[in-house]
Amino acid sequence: MGNDPSLEAGWSVHYGGEVIRFAVRRQPQRRRGSIAIHVEPQGRVLVDAPVEVSRSAILAAVRKRVRWVHDHLAEFRRRQVHVLPREYVSGEAVMYLGRRYRLKVIPANADDAVVKLCGGRLEVHGIDAEPASIREAMETWYRARARTVFAARIDDMLATLHWMPAPPAMRLQAMKTQWGSCSPTGKITLNPWLIKAPRDCIDYVILHELCHLKEHNHSQRFFKLLDRHMPAWRQRKMRLDELAALILNR
Repeated sequence: MGNDPSLEAGWSVHYGGEVIRFAVRRQPQRRRGSIAIHVEPQGRVLVDAPVEVSRSAILAAVRKRVRWVHDHLAEFRRRQVHVLPREYVSGEAVMYLGRRYRLKVIPANADDAVVKLCGGRLEVHGIDAEPASIREAMETWYRARARTVFAARIDDMLATLHWMPAPPAMRLQAMKTQWGSCSPTGKITLNPWLIKAPRDCIDYVILHELCHLKEHNHSQRFFKLLDRHMPAWRQRKMRLDELAALILNR
């Protein structure tokens, strides 16, 4: 949620001549003294903290792990260097479910663009071959595929998640720094561009959000739940983080 009103912006610490900025998210359910630091896929630093914890305690916690944060941000910048802006022209590499395809733009006598997979190509058939129109057609297709694939994966997971008697409400929302989120009312939000990631990475994100429907924070109970249902989630998360710059490049 890029515009989450509960986030406190404007925080920063210094390290090696660099200013590291971060946001703080106060969590009423987080136990006293528990502060978690995250570097999200697109380089945002987020700190989860109990409501009552002091400013000095938060700054001390971040400074204690500032080298770790700095190294993760440096890795993010390294991955960004080789990501070129999208042009939406024939021959460009595009991703779907972790596989790379070649984009093929094909002029056609049609009112609306048609997008389809054909062998190793993602074909866009349409009368308007302008990059903006191709981008719009592809993003519409990605969203439709995301809704279908994500819903199917949620249904499959419900068989093993005893706290989920029925599928939760789901919506898609393009986000720059998150793969998904879970609201207090039990609705999960998923980033439609996640459909470009490998299936096992998609499963990790979905399970992460479904686990939040039982444990609404990143407590030890939450991670034990995640470990129980997906022992290899850390490897999947690492793979997804490595692909984030490519997947979120629009």
